[in-house]
Amino acid sequence: MEQVNSGDGMKVLMQVVRYRQTLKQRSIKMDDYEKWERDCKKIKKANKGLLNEFEAWLKSSGLSEKTIKKHLENVDFYLNEYLLYEDAIEAKDGAGDVGMFLGYWFIKKAMWASKSSIKSNATSLKKFYTFMLENGLIKKEALTDLKQRIKEEMPEWLATLARYDDPSVEDVWLV
Repeated sequence: MEQVNSGDGMKVLMQVVRYRQTLKQRSIKMDDYEKWERDCKKIKKANKGLLNEFEAWLKSSGLSEKTIKKHLENVDFYLNEYLLYEDAIEAKDGAGDVGMFLGYWFIKKAMWASKSSIKSNATSLKKFYTFMLENGLIKKEALTDLKQRIKEEMPEWLATLARYDDPSVEDVWLV
């Protein structure tokens, strides 16, 4: 039988300790992931109800079916893709994320990003958060801040999109 010297034994022990720590970290990450999945499922269900109410609100304003459909598609993408992409963020807490969505994430992730789609999404989100305010689901400041941010930052978002679509620009995000 081969004898193991104490140095080798210590190495093996350290490997076992590191392995157990890795398993524990993976377990924690899995628990976090499972919690995120549960939260997203709950939020998507709530979003479905919000989108149905938003649709009725849009219909009551006399918009065409085509326009209503576009607003619903835009808001659904924001609520169920962007706000749930890394964290499970509820619609009522998402008004402050519009700048990151339109100025970065949408440009990078949505292959259909264009000047008109950024403007269309901005309009849809303003309408949606107006609906949220009218139903007491957000504070007036959240809507005011969202509208102000869209007004002030739209030119930069469109310029970023132009740089993103320009193959001669090496680093789109540097201005």
